[in-house]
Amino acid sequence: MGVEIERKFLLANDAWRALGTPVLLRQGYLSADPQRTVRVRIEGEQGVLTIKSKSEGASRGEWEYPIPLDDATELLDRLCERPLVEKYRRRIQYAGFTWEVDEFLGENAGLVVAEIELPSEDAVFDKPDWIGQEVTADKRYYNSNLIRSPYSTWTDTKR
Repeated sequence: MGVEIERKFLLANDAWRALGTPVLLRQGYLSADPQRTVRVRIEGEQGVLTIKSKSEGASRGEWEYPIPLDDATELLDRLCERPLVEKYRRRIQYAGFTWEVDEFLGENAGLVVAEIELPSEDAVFDKPDWIGQEVTADKRYYNSNLIRSPYSTWTDTKR
């Protein structure tokens, strides 16, 4: 079993836009149950099936498998819950870690989140100056929750 240890942050400014190459991701959920999620994703020309366990802090079990692009497309078009999550992702190297900056589209347009995967929950890392408030504990920012409560429907001021 793989373990994903990930922290999420909002962005403090637009300096990240000059970094990395944006790649379109389309993803949908066969199961968005908080106990277990099953996600289908197309990133560029690659299909991927991902299964994740419930989060415990910043950690959760993760199993990821490549699948044929045609299968991923059919699953997204025919079986996944709506709306699909579409976003541009930039992978940006900084101080020995890879930051993934996701700029969401569609019903989640306007949302931009940066994630960093870490080797342990207590790993020390430097933050680029474009990283803002941490939102790891805020479940609204989970991609699987963005299908039930898209960013465009949020009304509070903590956007």
